[in-house]
Amino acid sequence: MPDKHLSSQFDADLSLLSTRLLEMGGLVESQIVHAMEALNTFDVDLIERVLEGERRLNVMEMEIDEEISNVIARRQPAARDLRLLMAASKCVTNLERAGDEARKIVKRTQRIAKDANAPKVNIAEIKVSAEMASNVLHRALDAFARMDTTAAEQIIRDDEAIDNEFRAFVRKLVTYMMEDPRTISPGLDYLFIAKAIERIGDHATNIAESVVYVIKGTNVRHVPREQLELDALRS
Repeated sequence: MPDKHLSSQFDADLSLLSTRLLEMGGLVESQIVHAMEALNTFDVDLIERVLEGERRLNVMEMEIDEEISNVIARRQPAARDLRLLMAASKCVTNLERAGDEARKIVKRTQRIAKDANAPKVNIAEIKVSAEMASNVLHRALDAFARMDTTAAEQIIRDDEAIDNEFRAFVRKLVTYMMEDPRTISPGLDYLFIAKAIERIGDHATNIAESVVYVIKGTNVRHVPREQLELDALRS
């Protein structure tokens, strides 16, 4: 992940942090997959697996954050090294929050499953957006592992696609609710699920933004998408 340093122990510290962060990211990816499988099948075992995984993520977040603090205290890094450790801490937070969103999906799935007589709702957009969110999270973690700003900037520019799927589902859901009031209760649960997926995409984008911050020292959280497109053409 980082360049080589004079201190081989510093390199070992950073390598270990990178490994732990990516391990946590892999668990979050599994959480999303299992949550969506649970939504498709209403499998109780899958729901419990996601809930247990969320507890593991909470422990990992605390352990990695503590190690980041220890490295900062021991090595007193500056410039890019300090940005890297700060970005790693933010990435860990975003991964934990993405895991929280997966938990929200299965909790809402539990509610839907209890109402066997509720009308069916077409959730095609939810499935599409979940695949997109899972993909963008994987790409963001890969960009962080390789410190690839080109890939990271592309992820930031692509963020709108997941938002579009969310808005399309909301429009369709409103139509369902107006035509059949019986869909209101499950519809609201599906709305929360769709929002959770959108938030997963946002957290993945935040990880990509951290990569740009580490390499370029630039905070792009509030840079307009048009400016990012222009910067990409210039680079």
